[in-house]
Amino acid sequence: DQCREVEKVKRSANGVIPDPVTLGPTERVATAQRVMDEQNISGIPIIAGGRLAGILTRRDMKFLEDEEMVISDVMTRENLITAPPSTTLEEAAKILLRNKVEKLPLVDDDGALVGLITIKDIEKLHQFPNACRDERGRLRVGAAVGVHDYERAERLIEKDVDLLVVDTAHGHSANVVETIEKLHRTHDIQLVAGNVATAEAVADLVKAGACGVKVGIGPGSICTTRVVSGVGVPQISAVAACAEEAEKQG
Repeated sequence: DQCREVEKVKRSANGVIPDPVTLGPTERVATAQRVMDEQNISGIPIIAGGRLAGILTRRDMKFLEDEEMVISDVMTRENLITAPPSTTLEEAAKILLRNKVEKLPLVDDDGALVGLITIKDIEKLHQFPNACRDERGRLRVGAAVGVHDYERAERLIEKDVDLLVVDTAHGHSANVVETIEKLHRTHDIQLVAGNVATAEAVADLVKAGACGVKVGIGPGSICTTRVVSGVGVPQISAVAACAEEAEKQG
């Protein structure tokens, strides 16, 4: 599922996770295991009555034979290491190192969970300082949609996708232009359209609202588009013409 993949990317690297995955203490361990596998995470804060009640990690479930046990019987609830919402990543790293834990829940004065910082995310920030991230420190991710597939686009935007690609074999068509125009009019999101091979196509798509255009019709060694449709431009010529027009369009 495309939305699930977008969500995985968005949760794979964060500065501070403002909306961490949580479960209740009466849920089964099997549910927690499934959620961890789906979200590719190693721990889940447990919430009861709107307050942080504990944390369940893979370490808590290691060698556990009965997955039908309730989470409250397995989770760590004593001596939880937490920090206030104003904690910086540098401060969080010191707290995690000092207490030899991997996850730091951020809680307010009422004990409500307002965020989560993990040692994995801090390590990734240092390991990949030039990674393309959004304003919340998450990796940016794009997704492809077809023409007039507005329902799919809506669902992807709800999952915070950063870029939509209207992807067709022949991008210089009325359907593609209409789709770009509507998405540009109704959503504040970057749009890429394609594939095209002419300057005229670039001009039309940019005017419709595309911020990027994919160039190339049939240049692949196994692609039969040019043979079947009789449409195509040598790739270097196509890139040169499209780049020149894109520069004119700004």
